[in-house]
Amino acid sequence: AKGVIAACEEPKNLTLTYGLDGTIQERIEAIGQKMYGAAKVEFSELAQKKVDTYTRQGYGNLPICIAKTQYSLSHDPDLKGAPTGFTVPIRDVRMAAGAGYLYALAADIQTIPGLPTAPGYLNVDVDTETGEIDGLF
Repeated sequence: AKGVIAACEEPKNLTLTYGLDGTIQERIEAIGQKMYGAAKVEFSELAQKKVDTYTRQGYGNLPICIAKTQYSLSHDPDLKGAPTGFTVPIRDVRMAAGAGYLYALAADIQTIPGLPTAPGYLNVDVDTETGEIDGLF
């Protein structure tokens, strides 16, 4: 524990993965190249349209992350270890407005939908006389 405390007290040279003044494309490319080892990043037509829209609407300065497979540093779950030289396909870019960030979707990654404000179980009831369950479907 003393070693951890000592390490925490030493000065740090923090370097960000991307410059905060870069465009959305530049920052996504920086993440792909610096963090994941990609040679380049390609944007689908949809992703590019979304980037242009968010930039035009004034959201171009939001922080960015990339949703990709957890099985590889690349977008491809079959590329094990620390691959390099691959191309990351960005198929979409979405905004989490409430949280204040943009996230790029790499390849075929799926995201989990948000939950409703009221959970579905609130609509489920059991008729105590008949035992029938109401509100499941």
